[in-house]
Amino acid sequence: MKKMEYVKNIKKPRRFNIAANLGYWCFAFFVIAVFCAAAGIGGLPPSTAAALLSAWFVVSVLLIGIRKADEWQRAIVLRFGKFKAVHGPGLFFAIPFIDRVAQIVDMRIRVSDFSAQETLTLDSVAITVDALCFWLVWDPEKAVLEVETYEDAVILSSKTALRSAISSSDLTTFLRHGDVIEKQIQSDVDKKTNEWGVTVLYTEITDIQIPEALQDSLSRLAQAEREKKGRILLAEAEIEIAKKLEEAARIYQNCEPAIKLKAFSILNEGLKAGNSMMLIPNSIAEELKNTDIFGLQALGELRNKQKSE
Repeated sequence: MKKMEYVKNIKKPRRFNIAANLGYWCFAFFVIAVFCAAAGIGGLPPSTAAALLSAWFVVSVLLIGIRKADEWQRAIVLRFGKFKAVHGPGLFFAIPFIDRVAQIVDMRIRVSDFSAQETLTLDSVAITVDALCFWLVWDPEKAVLEVETYEDAVILSSKTALRSAISSSDLTTFLRHGDVIEKQIQSDVDKKTNEWGVTVLYTEITDIQIPEALQDSLSRLAQAEREKKGRILLAEAEIEIAKKLEEAARIYQNCEPAIKLKAFSILNEGLKAGNSMMLIPNSIAEELKNTDIFGLQALGELRNKQKSE
C-alpha cells in the first residue's frame, strides 16, 4: 500500500461528548414520559406532569446542545447547512436539531510525510525522494469550507511541488543544495495552501535514493575530484615555496654575511644529527678553508710541522 493510500485510510477516533450523550438519553426518557403521561400512567395531576415534562425537556435540550473543544481545537458550526461561527476552545452551545458541528479542526503544527518515486531530474537520472512537510491551519473556516479534505490537499500539493523541483534541477544541484530545494518546495506549496487557511512552515528532505549503477560512477567522480583538489593544493604550495626561496636568494645575494650564516646553520644541523660523514657543497667547503672556522687548517699545519721535525 502506498503512503498516500495509507494516510487516507487512517480512521480517526470518534469523539465522545458526555454532555451530548447524556442529553440524548434524557430526551429519550422525555419521549417515554410523554407517552406515559398521555396514557395516564403515574397518577400525577396533569399540571404537575406538564411542569415536570417541560423541565425535563429543557434539561435535555441544554445537555444535548452543550459541546466542548480542547485548547488546540476549533469547531465549525453550521445552522441549517450554512456557516454560523467558529467556536472554541472551551464549552459552547449549539442549538439541537438546528446547529450542527461540521468539523473540529486541530490548530497544532502537523507533520506529513510524502515521496516522489522514480522521478527524472534535469539530467535524466531517475531518483526517489522522501520528504517531510510541517504545516498548520491558521483559518479553520477556510480550511473546512474552501477544500473538501485539507489534509490530503496539503500532502498532494507537497508531492506535486517535490516532483516539479526534482525535474527542474540536475542531480548535482539536488545533492549539494538541498536547502534551496526545500525552500522552493515550501514556497510553492504555501502559495496554494494559503487560500485554504493553511500555511506550510518548512519542508525537509529525509532521503534520496539513487540507482546503484549510478552510485559507483558518482563515487569514482568524487574520488577524482578529491585527487584533483589535492594536486591543486600541492601545486599552490610549491608556488608559495618557490616565491619564498626567490625572496631568500635575493637577500643572500645582497648580503654576504647572511649566506655565510646559512652555511654555518646547515653544518650545525648536520652536527646535531650526529652524522659521522657529511656531504656539503663545494662552495661551502672552500669557504670553510678560507675561514678555518673549525680549526681544521691549523690542525693540518701542526701535523705537517711535526712530520718535518
